[in-house]
Amino acid sequence: MAAGRTTADPPDHQGCAISSVRLGLPARRGEPRADLRDRHEDGQRLHHLVWRLGQGVRVCSSAVLGGGIGPRAWILNAQVPGGYPRLDPDRHLAEIAAAEGLTGPGAGLMTAADVAAYTTARDGGVTATVTAGLGVRGWAAAPEDDRAPSFRPGTVNIVVTLPAALSDAALVNAVATATEAKVQALLDAGLDCSGTPTDAVCVAAPEPGADGGEPFAGPRSTWGARIARAVHGAVLAGARPAL
Repeated sequence: MAAGRTTADPPDHQGCAISSVRLGLPARRGEPRADLRDRHEDGQRLHHLVWRLGQGVRVCSSAVLGGGIGPRAWILNAQVPGGYPRLDPDRHLAEIAAAEGLTGPGAGLMTAADVAAYTTARDGGVTATVTAGLGVRGWAAAPEDDRAPSFRPGTVNIVVTLPAALSDAALVNAVATATEAKVQALLDAGLDCSGTPTDAVCVAAPEPGADGGEPFAGPRSTWGARIARAVHGAVLAGARPAL
C-alpha cells in the first residue's frame, strides 16, 4: 500500500495481539534478504516479510509507513485480511514492527495478497521481491468517474535491494524504473492493466559517500537496467497465477 505517515519509528507494542515465527531462512550476513514470518493476529494466521537492513542504508519508498527518502533500518511487508477493518494502517504496521523487535526508522507496506507466495528475481547484485495482489486492477490514467475506494490493500508491492549507493535523483529514478518494469511484466503476463490503485515500491541502497553515489538509475544505466530486469522477472512470476 502506498504512502502515508512519514514517522517510521515503531511505538511500544499496544493493542495488537501478535505472535510470529520464522518460516524462511534468515538473511545472510551482509545481504539484506526477505525473512518470511508467520504470525497469529486477532485469531487469524497471516504472514509478513521482514528485511533487517542495519545501519548505512537509505530507502526511497512510497510505503504507507516511513515513505520518502532517508535512512531506514528495516522494511516490513505485511499481509492483512481482504476486508481490512482498520483506518490506521500506518500504526498497525508500526505495531507489527514493534512485535518483531524492529527498532529505529523503517518502512512498512501492506497487502491483502498471500505474502507467503512472494516471488524473487536477481540480476547483477540487484534483488527484487514482489507480492502480487491483482484482484483490483486497472490503468493508471482512468476516467474521473472510475475511481477505486480510497483504501484497498490488494496491491503489488515491490522491494528492491542493491549494493550500489545511489544519489537522491537516482533513487527516485530507480522507483520509476521499477514501476516501468512492473507494467511491462503485467502486459507480458497478458493482463490489461498497469497495476492496482495501491501499489507501492521500496528501493534500498547503501548511503552514498563523498562521491554522492551513482547519478543514474534509468533503464539503460548499469544499475537501472539490472533493477528493471529483476523487477520484471519477479512481477512476471507473481502475475501469472492471476491469469
